Amino acid sequence: MASESFEFEALGGGRFAIRGALGFKTVTAILERSRQLFDDVAVIKVDFSGVSDADSAGLALLLEWVSWARSARREMRFFDIPSQIQAVARISEVDEFLHTAESLAAEPTPAAK
Repeated sequence: MASESFEFEALGGGRFAIRGALGFKTVTAILERSRQLFDDVAVIKVDFSGVSDADSAGLALLLEWVSWARSARREMRFFDIPSQIQAVARISEVDEFLHTAESLAAEPTPAAK
């Protein structure tokens, strides 16, 4: 039975930590919280080392953040992605999106001249 408990904390300097569950029961709340925390941050570094429980919904959240970072011209870096999420990402053939997240913001914008 997956836990519904999580912490999503701003550590300063664009660093954030998630602890506890990262899954179906928590990702909606985590996504809503991230919208507030990430609002004015150009380089976002998320540490998952405190995640105790993860599932495919956690992967969907990371992919949502990658997509958002691309459209918002932000840099997104992930640290210590849970092995459960990495395994689902490999099987789904989307693991490369997680590893290239930090280079997305480096692409020049068409409007920037």
